[in-house]
Amino acid sequence: MNRSNPGLLVSFEGTEGSGKSTLIKGIHAHFKQRGYRVLATREPGGCPLGETLRTLVLSSSMHPKTELFLYEAARSEHFHQVILPALSTPTLVLCDRFTDSTLAYQSYARGLPWEEVNTLNNLASSVQPDLVVFLDIDPEKGLKRARNPNRFEAEGVEFQAQVRMGYLKARTENPERWFTLDDQHFRTLIPTLVQELWRRFGKALECMKI
Repeated sequence: MNRSNPGLLVSFEGTEGSGKSTLIKGIHAHFKQRGYRVLATREPGGCPLGETLRTLVLSSSMHPKTELFLYEAARSEHFHQVILPALSTPTLVLCDRFTDSTLAYQSYARGLPWEEVNTLNNLASSVQPDLVVFLDIDPEKGLKRARNPNRFEAEGVEFQAQVRMGYLKARTENPERWFTLDDQHFRTLIPTLVQELWRRFGKALECMKI
């Protein structure tokens, strides 16, 4: 844990169609069924205002800076209303996308300054994930299996390839905080990640047992 809060924040990152949502459901079910405090949430979204902004940002064309500010506004509300209160208790928080998504999409792929996006990320939320789970798949494969069409998917493989490069850059800044899963782990994603969570955070997880 990188702070005094007893909870753990695990973010899930990847290009469109990487399987984040499916993996989160599996991890949530694993811990819930065994009697642990666990919360699954998402960005943008996770709270009423966040969901309203999610609908807007995923469906409407806009300037990259407008897109960035909407994401950060949604993050601030979600963080203060949902994530931070959960982290103040012994809870495992699983978040579908967090600050590294903004670096990958709005900075690297859209071309906005990396450090400026980092600054806004830090303004919107006061913690970093204890672990970033990165599902690193071929962007073309991801687009073929994506289930929820949005305007980011519509921008095609080249855009998603840039997003992937953005993730790789973010990973180099704090590699020990990242855990990468690729297509080789497809059939064992849940047990592989569960094992890694216990390896890294065993004592903290023990305190989350209800």
